[in-house]
Amino acid sequence: MDISLYFEPINEDIVRFKPKQFAHSAYGHQMSINRKNGSFPILEGAEIALIGVSEDREALENKGCGKAADYIRSRFYQLFSWQSNTNIIDLGNLRNGENVKDTYFAIEEVMSSLLEHDIVPIIIGGSNDMVFAMYKAYERIKRVVNIVSVDARFDIGSEDAPIDSQAYLSKIIMQQPNYLFNYTNIGYQSYFVDPELVQLMGNLYFDTYRLGVVRSDMKEVEPIVRNADMLSIDASAIRHADFQGNYYSSPNGFSCDEICMITRYAGISDKLSAIGFFEYNPMLDNNLQSAHLIAQMIWYFIDGFYQRKKDSPQFSKEMFVKYMVSIQDGLYEINFYKSKKSERWWMEVPYPPSQKARYERHNIIPCSHKDYEIACNDEVPDRWWQAMKKMV
Repeated sequence: MDISLYFEPINEDIVRFKPKQFAHSAYGHQMSINRKNGSFPILEGAEIALIGVSEDREALENKGCGKAADYIRSRFYQLFSWQSNTNIIDLGNLRNGENVKDTYFAIEEVMSSLLEHDIVPIIIGGSNDMVFAMYKAYERIKRVVNIVSVDARFDIGSEDAPIDSQAYLSKIIMQQPNYLFNYTNIGYQSYFVDPELVQLMGNLYFDTYRLGVVRSDMKEVEPIVRNADMLSIDASAIRHADFQGNYYSSPNGFSCDEICMITRYAGISDKLSAIGFFEYNPMLDNNLQSAHLIAQMIWYFIDGFYQRKKDSPQFSKEMFVKYMVSIQDGLYEINFYKSKKSERWWMEVPYPPSQKARYERHNIIPCSHKDYEIACNDEVPDRWWQAMKKMV
């Protein structure tokens, strides 16, 4: 499939693309970029692909986020790469379809093609309903997926309501056949969320982490993100003092260093295969400082990507120390794995033999040393229990 038909070149008036202005080690110099008078980047051998999305027709109160991609590029191209032998391409900006569903389809087509070629897409710009299109790409290649979303709200919506930037999750849940294994929200803010929705998420065995809980121990975010196939970040999850380029930004949220920490966790995860940055509105951005922050978030993701350890137990258990913990007089037995290379932890969750095809990629889940300590104290870790309920 020739995916170049879906793209238009970057807007050089905004990006101010002049190769000579970039140092040799700056991303703007190193990357193969879809320019107006250049050739389309070659996919073969590429490891990461930037995709600009200009779709904001379903952005509630945040029209303008469709203009985000080139403003982010104007900051990202200037950042220096500390990695050698990288192969990152910028495919340009996805052409909007005649209607929003056409744009969803284009994202699905392009992203599924990249995933099949083991290229990690970084989607920049557009409204949060693009998460639905990202999910559809995994559905197309029949891959069961874990979605992790950094968001101040639950964008669930009702089953009958049309998709928009705050109502798309219900459409993912209702897809048949369904390839969603788990959905996780990181950083919801209680005053923005109906208590009944929190209960609903629990009934669906989804994982939700309130902002205050997450910020009290940011290291515990790492295994949550490590379990994701795709990560989406809604700009409204960042506090207004650090990010003005969003209509819904509020006094509380993640700080700039915390959100960069999350994206680096995503980068070093061997499992994560796609990431999206949504709802940034350059029309609300003073001096493009918010664009600069997203550029740095992308920098942290890429820096993490090139430091992946390839040490998941799914690859090889020989690189791990195995700990077997018996809980409550043998009622539960949990196998823990600690990587000899990175010292990261995983734990094994049993599943019915008849469900091997669906759960084989998801039964060894990332955890932390704290989960191991909980098990050693004769308690079942919440993370293990939540995963267990999904598999029975």
